[in-house]
Amino acid sequence: MTSPLRSGRALLSVLALLLSAATTGCDDDPPAPVPDAGHPSTDAGAEDAGTDAGPEVPWDGGYTVLEDPGDWIDRGAFSECRFSVEPSSLEDCAAPTNFDLSSCNANQLAAIPQDAIYMSDLRAERLLADGGTSVTPGSGGFQLHSDGGPDTLHSLPLATRMTEGGTFFLSARQVRPSLGDRVVSVAGCETPQPGFITGCYVTCTQGTRGFTHSKGTFEAQRPERTGEPESSGGLQLVSESIVDLGTPVDVYVAHDHAYVVSVNRYGRFGGLTVFDVSDRAHPLFKTSISLPGDSYWNGVWAKGDALYVASADTGVSVFDISNPGAPEFIQSLPGSGAVNVHTVLVDGDRLYASDVTNFVGSTRVYDVSSPLTPVLQQVITLPEEFSLGGPHDFFAYEGRLYISNGYGGYSVMDVSDLEDVRHLGHYFYPAFGGFSHHSAVGTFADRTIAFEGGEFASSHLRVLDATDPANLVKIGEFRMRPVTSIHNMILKGNRLFIAWYHEGLRVLDVSNPTQPRQVAHFNTFRESDPGRKEGPFEGAFGVRVPGDGHVYVVDSSRGLLIFNEP
Repeated sequence: MTSPLRSGRALLSVLALLLSAATTGCDDDPPAPVPDAGHPSTDAGAEDAGTDAGPEVPWDGGYTVLEDPGDWIDRGAFSECRFSVEPSSLEDCAAPTNFDLSSCNANQLAAIPQDAIYMSDLRAERLLADGGTSVTPGSGGFQLHSDGGPDTLHSLPLATRMTEGGTFFLSARQVRPSLGDRVVSVAGCETPQPGFITGCYVTCTQGTRGFTHSKGTFEAQRPERTGEPESSGGLQLVSESIVDLGTPVDVYVAHDHAYVVSVNRYGRFGGLTVFDVSDRAHPLFKTSISLPGDSYWNGVWAKGDALYVASADTGVSVFDISNPGAPEFIQSLPGSGAVNVHTVLVDGDRLYASDVTNFVGSTRVYDVSSPLTPVLQQVITLPEEFSLGGPHDFFAYEGRLYISNGYGGYSVMDVSDLEDVRHLGHYFYPAFGGFSHHSAVGTFADRTIAFEGGEFASSHLRVLDATDPANLVKIGEFRMRPVTSIHNMILKGNRLFIAWYHEGLRVLDVSNPTQPRQVAHFNTFRESDPGRKEGPFEGAFGVRVPGDGHVYVVDSSRGLLIFNEP
């Protein structure tokens, strides 16, 4: 996204492995950043982090270096429920009788809705030879229908569903010729509060290397927020426009038009959708474009009369938007070819394009002083130890490029001279750390501060002091629910606008970067919206704040949402 759905075809493969492992175990003072550079409360980590905070707290530049526990935080076993046997076959793992549910509450389970979406925090436990326990995090989810619709568990079709009369048991089987067949089963045990289910699970794999299994407990939560108003902080929905192509993931606003790009998903081709937004309350659909064999379009940016689209199929596509409502395809950039470009960003006369081909990739830099005829200037590669996942996204600020390298962490490069690009520093994630996805950088109290976000369940906002790139340290954070994922962000003055998937649009006051505070929000995710699925990549994907008094958000189901700028 970002469309995390595909930071390259290789990421899909890794994501599949992660899911397998999981169930076994995207104006004013202080000085503003580069305008719209990137797709882009409460005290950090507080349980009520979604609550709007009070007045600003001035910051003098002082801070305490914080430990980084990673994205996932171990909260202990979620349930007394246990998978009670040592399985030796896939059939053992699919049998509900192999779960010890003696401590479970049948009355609570009987009241679970028969039509709902849940997202799960998984905690796998394994006994060690020394008597200790090894804990591995994971994530998943399930979707149930009362009308005979397609029930799923971790995005797999259900083979068994027993959810009535005080029993809650789900099982799915996946046939994987190269990786081995897999069975995933979950048993609900309690509903500690409305919208939650806790219980236990098992995952078993029968492959060429034999039989393996993992078991543990889970906490599942309905992603639609309850107990919180739809909006706060004066943030109001001005208009809503459906996007028919694929899943919309990013938007750019130029010439009073909104250019929305979409990725292929659920059998629908992506592409480009154009709206005339000269009347923000009544956007007018102008056109939609998909090119043959080229429709997985994940990022978009404009300069002058040129529109640049990040394509997973052909690299960077250039369109002429001198007629804003009717983009004309000009070319795929020389040197792109079949390169998988995930994100594009314009900084002055430079166009940066993230090549995530083969899950390693590089950053391609083009001279766009003549916007419709970009010229390749440089290809930036990172040291091998920092490049796992490729440059998923980046942020340009004061001669430096801040690169989010997927599982490789977060790197700072000196790009003031493209003939002498230097690696200045790196931030490594700890164990269970996460996937570096997106960031925004600015100056606060004469210090360079990077707001860095991950992706996948439990990912959140890290605040890093990047004044000395060789010594990047964490000085703050902001978390939402552990089953959701942060995505893209925009920094404008002291406000950080975040598209946070299921959490919708979140606006943080970051005037004191050590204590990001929520000052406004809008919940875009509704379980009843057409096409909603279980999984981490639903809800608000992209956000732009172009300075016209409005905030533009793309939601995976609802399309283009335009808000007033609070």
